[in-house]
Amino acid sequence: MRTNLLRAAGIAVTASALALPVLAEAGHAAAPAPACRPALAFVANHDGTVTAINTATDVAAKPVKVAFGLSSVAITADGRTAYVGNPWASQMAASSYVFPVNAATDKPGKAIDVQTVPTGIAITPNGKTAYVFSDGTRTVTAFSTATNTVIKAIDIKQSSVAIAITPNGKTAYLVNQVAGTVTPVSTATNKPGSAIKVGAGPAAIVVTPNGRTVYVANTAAGTVTPIRTATNKPGSAIKVGAGPGAIVVTPNGRTVYVANTIAGTVTPISTATNKPGNAIKIGPAGLNWATDPIAVTPDGRTVYVADTTAGTVTPISTATNTALRTIRIGTPVTAGWPDQIAITPNGKTAYVLDPWDGTVVPIRTATNTALKPTKDPGIPMAIAITP
Repeated sequence: MRTNLLRAAGIAVTASALALPVLAEAGHAAAPAPACRPALAFVANHDGTVTAINTATDVAAKPVKVAFGLSSVAITADGRTAYVGNPWASQMAASSYVFPVNAATDKPGKAIDVQTVPTGIAITPNGKTAYVFSDGTRTVTAFSTATNTVIKAIDIKQSSVAIAITPNGKTAYLVNQVAGTVTPVSTATNKPGSAIKVGAGPAAIVVTPNGRTVYVANTAAGTVTPIRTATNKPGSAIKVGAGPGAIVVTPNGRTVYVANTIAGTVTPISTATNKPGNAIKIGPAGLNWATDPIAVTPDGRTVYVADTTAGTVTPISTATNTALRTIRIGTPVTAGWPDQIAITPNGKTAYVLDPWDGTVVPIRTATNTALKPTKDPGIPMAIAITP
């Protein structure tokens, strides 16, 4: 029931997690973040507020009111602006908006009418253009981050559930779940290319750090499809576990990890051979319906996976591809519902959203221990962290 409510709100499977790797790809130096400030975790809340958490102290600032029904967030490469999406406006016969929030002041700016239902947001590595995709309409909207004005609403013929942008910033890839395709969009011309056929029910996408390959998790097919970005041709489907619904690549680009939400496993895939390794069991209950349940530390040593059914987060050692001791989210009385994971640039802390309990839980990666949760009664829905 609670999952259905979130999906009815327009939450994409990878609405926020995909935006962060795009900003952090190697080879594109980001402009300096605002001086004298530690990394900030920006949390978009269902009640229309945005909460900024100081990652040095795990202390949250007072929530800032933006607009009801926020469900996605992305941050520019220079760390100066967070953009939050509000899909609920369109469902109430109003325009669909994205709001800029100044990272230095935590103040929202003028709403941007993106002319589509803003399910998720991704920003090019140079920080100049943001792309807003939608699982309710067939357009993706590009807008300038310098002027916060729409550049173009691009008709890609299908609704989209996820996006990834290549490290060179030249191409945005949109995942079309119903059609079973991926549409490449040139960021220079904002024109879509021919749709690329992948497996049934694609739900998540990631690009390798060298930009050569896109990997698409096909939930209904139980496969992952590699796409060569040089030709936009799909390779042979890679069989993984049942219901692959989230995907991440290690910073060195050697391994892709796929969270199989029905099987309750994670499958490692070698990017050199496109061969899957042995499935890693996460828990007897499975991963169920977490929206962005997987993240990798900047040093590539640990992958964290959320299990909404069990109320736990499981670390995986990438050196051995074995699951470590699970970390319980929530209290003994109230089982948590870990839904999204974001990791700080220094790799010291993983932040886990728990919308069911209305908290954000910090996990110290050195010890894999959960610290005192930050209470967020606004119902946290998406998270992104400044560089």
